[in-house]
Amino acid sequence: MTDTAIIKELPDFSVVNLEIMQQFNQYRDSDEIRRTHYFAGRYENIYLDLEKIPAMQNVMDQAHRYAQQILKIDQELKRGFWFNLMMPGQVTQSHTHDDDDECLSAVYYIDTPQDSGDLLLNTEADVFRVQPQAGKFVFFSPDIPHEVTENKSNFERLSVGMNFGIDLD
Repeated sequence: MTDTAIIKELPDFSVVNLEIMQQFNQYRDSDEIRRTHYFAGRYENIYLDLEKIPAMQNVMDQAHRYAQQILKIDQELKRGFWFNLMMPGQVTQSHTHDDDDECLSAVYYIDTPQDSGDLLLNTEADVFRVQPQAGKFVFFSPDIPHEVTENKSNFERLSVGMNFGIDLD
């Protein structure tokens, strides 16, 4: 844990991650998904509803519990997620998640081959580098510019981005 990022783990992640990958692969080329943030020749965000990827429920429930602990609140949080599929040679451009009412952002790693790109959290003081590991969550402030370095492996890398906000309804 640092001031920049809080790293947590999903218990028994290997079975869940395998199920997520199998369910994701059923829809990855489907017209039923929504893609946004087209940069450097790829869509950085791939949106699939929870009904299509039911294995994500376990991940989102655990992430919600961690987010409540980190934010030190008991109330229900608004939450959203999207997939980030990086092919060899691809990167994720520097960006923030402070567009709306986000209080906390996170990434969850599903499939992370060696050399498939590190998360860089760019603070005013330093660059905090996180090497991805399957089953790990990295929580950080939505206003921190962040990016992912080039996937130098020969394999795909699959992660999930998340945002949490206070539910005012």
